[in-house]
Amino acid sequence: MSLFSSIFSNVPLVAGGVAFLISQTLKVILYYFKDGELDFWHFCEAAGMPSTHSAMATAMTLSVGIIEGFASPIFALALVFSIIVMYDAMGVRFAAGQQALILNKIIEDIYSERGGEKEKLKELIGHTPSEVLGGFVLGLLVALVMYFLVY
Repeated sequence: MSLFSSIFSNVPLVAGGVAFLISQTLKVILYYFKDGELDFWHFCEAAGMPSTHSAMATAMTLSVGIIEGFASPIFALALVFSIIVMYDAMGVRFAAGQQALILNKIIEDIYSERGGEKEKLKELIGHTPSEVLGGFVLGLLVALVMYFLVY
């Protein structure tokens, strides 16, 4: 079996890839309705609705559970990995984004008095609980559709 066919016959990996593509495409569409302009750069963003991290991790975890069994050690590993990914997306990365927002305001105040331009920190790097939930639901749907398409 070739490397190419091996990769594309790995259902959890394909489910994660499909979840990624759908999630990032949804961001472009949702931002279009929110902002009124079509900006394809949203496809490359790490934050926003739905959480791509959560969608990919959930799709892969459920696929592993369906294929290997929900009592298997590999499912346990995937589940713990998914929980860590979603917790990190909501907690640590969201908090870092909030800190970046405050630091940007401080830097703006300092440089507005002195003049000059300073590069801003990226503020949208984490997810709200609803964005993580949206990614989780998307991941579940992708894994279930993949299951019914493949089996």
